[in-house]
Amino acid sequence: MTSPLIRQLIEEKGYPLLNEDNFNSFIKDQEFTVLFCTEQAHRFPESNDVAVILPELVKRFPELTPAIVAPEYEKKVQGRYNFTVWPSLVFLKEGRYLGAISKVQDWDIYLAEIPSILALEPRRDPGIGIPVVVNPVQSACGQ
Repeated sequence: MTSPLIRQLIEEKGYPLLNEDNFNSFIKDQEFTVLFCTEQAHRFPESNDVAVILPELVKRFPELTPAIVAPEYEKKVQGRYNFTVWPSLVFLKEGRYLGAISKVQDWDIYLAEIPSILALEPRRDPGIGIPVVVNPVQSACGQ
């Protein structure tokens, strides 16, 4: 279950809760999105800290549209954006991946990293997997 601080972001601040049904349409409609992936706050108490920090980051960077990823959809988002540590903030531009910041960071790190992330060119979703490389040179074994 979601912690009271995370529920407050949804219920009082109006941050959308994204799931399989609304995820793709939401992220494509925003210029810059910051996704808050919390996992289970009782297992990862830093999620509560980030729940307090995120509204302050949105005040500092008003171009960001925040959203909470629904607990039942977080593993798919984790696979799509290939972060390994909880909690994570994933930054997107028009639905395309820019970067992520995981765990709680010092305020100065957020202030330095977020502008750098937002200045990046969007790239393909990192996803989990091994890139396929085609070898144009064919050779037979033992030759």
